[in-house]
Amino acid sequence: MEVLGVDACGRQGWIGIRLTDGTFAGSLVDVRLDALTKRAAGVEAIAVDMPLGLIEKGWRAADLGARALLGVRRSSVFLVAPRSAWREPDYLSASDRCHELTGYRLSQQAWALAPKLREARACWLADERIYEVHPEVSFYALAGGVPLDHAKKTWRGQNARRHLLAAAGLVLPDELGEADRIPPDDVLDAAAAAWSAHRIALGIAGRIPEVPELDGKGRVVEIRY
Repeated sequence: MEVLGVDACGRQGWIGIRLTDGTFAGSLVDVRLDALTKRAAGVEAIAVDMPLGLIEKGWRAADLGARALLGVRRSSVFLVAPRSAWREPDYLSASDRCHELTGYRLSQQAWALAPKLREARACWLADERIYEVHPEVSFYALAGGVPLDHAKKTWRGQNARRHLLAAAGLVLPDELGEADRIPPDDVLDAAAAAWSAHRIALGIAGRIPEVPELDGKGRVVEIRY
C-alpha cells in the first residue's frame, strides 16, 4: 500500500513524503501540487496539510475542534474564512468579507495561505484521493492524544516529532533525496501527513468533527488524522 503526505514549503512549492506499507519510500518536491500528485500516480491516498473544504458562513467546525484538542499548540490551527472570502482579490477585501460572514476579520497569516489554498482546493476537487490533514493533529494522535510541549521549529520540538514518527515505524533517513534541502519542520509535517494518509487508506483514520460538516455542494469539510 502506497500513500503520500504533502506539506507546502514556501517558494520551493510542495514536499511529499511517500510511504510503502507505512514505511519511508522516498520524497518528492515540486513547485506545483498537481505536478507532484501526478508523479505519485499509484498511491491510494494523498494527505495534504492545507484547508480544502470551505463553508459559506461562520468558522469551520474542523478548525474549532482541532483547536480544542491541541491545547498549547492551538495557535497552529488557523481559523479558515468562508469560501467567498478566498475569491477576493486582496487582503482588505477578503478581511471585510470574512468580517461580514463570521463577525471577525481575517488574519494576515491566514491570507498568506491564499495562493496555495486555491491551488490545493483545485487539486482536491479534481482528485478523490486527496484529503485534508493537519500535522499537529497527527502528532497529537501519535503522542496518544496529548498535545506536544514544544513548537515544531525548536530543537526539542523537532526531536520529539521525529521520535514519535520512528516509534510508529516511520523512520526518516538522514538522506531524504529530493527533500534534502527542505526545512526540517516541513519534512516532519509532510511525514506526519503521510502517517495519516496511511491510516486513511487503511480505513482507521480519525476525523474532526466526528460528524462531518458539509459544504454548499455536499462535500465533506473535515480534518483527518
